Formats: sequence, structure tokens, C-alpha cells
Amino acid sequence: MPRYFEDISVGDTESFGAYTVTREEIIEFARQYDPQPFHVDSEAAAQSPFGGLVASGWHTAAMTMRVLVDGFLAESESRGALGVDELRWYDPVRPGDTLTAETEVIATEPWDDDYGKVEVRVETLVESDVVCSMIGLILFAKREV
Repeated sequence: MPRYFEDISVGDTESFGAYTVTREEIIEFARQYDPQPFHVDSEAAAQSPFGGLVASGWHTAAMTMRVLVDGFLAESESRGALGVDELRWYDPVRPGDTLTAETEVIATEPWDDDYGKVEVRVETLVESDVVCSMIGLILFAKREV
């Protein structure tokens, strides 16, 4: 059953996952969008402050989006986002890491007659460590009355 704006309440929490990151996709994403040495070259990455190959933060955000779509948004009446606030990267994501996402609804408000805006805090985790966080500003359809 799809989830509409009216089905979402402040304080709602959920967990989603798991997405395992590969060395190949880290390099492929970085070559196209963020070709810094510690994202595309294992030898250069070993000499970096990271001590090895790491995913671009933008790649981490994209993988988080994948987890959210697969776990929740594809089965909801989500109609897109107005943006993301407070995007932060805390720790690097490495080949073989498995990402999960935890969400908490922190605000809801009507947007117009057809949609409501939901602010969702999202934390991306590797095991129990938060590696990325953001607040998504998502529009959800209201039920037809």
C-alpha cells in the first residue's frame, strides 16, 4: 500500500539497506564525476591521508539515494525533492563496505492542495558508524479526498 503525506508523522523512524560497495564502481563513478587520485588510483590512494581507495562523497550520497528508493520511496507517493540540507561526510566509504540508511522524520507541513513537504534526517551507516548524513526535503502526494 503506497504511503501518502498523511501517513507520515514527525518522529517516524525506519532503517533500510544493505548496499555493498565495489572497488570497480568506486573507480567508475569517480572517473566520470570526481576523478581525484584517491578515488581512481589505488597506488595514489595508498599515499593519501585515506590510506587507500575511497568512494567520492557524491558517490556515497548517490548510493544512499539508491538504498532509500529501493527501501521506501519506490513504494510511496513521493513526488521528488526540493533539495538537501546539511549534507556531511564523516568517514570514507571503502570497497567492500555495506551501506544501510536510517531515517527520522523531523518536520511535515502542507505544501499546497496536492502535496505535503516532509523533512527527513538521513544517516548512512557502515556497520554502526555514520559515514554520511543529510536532511532531505521531500514532496509527497496527499490522498485524494
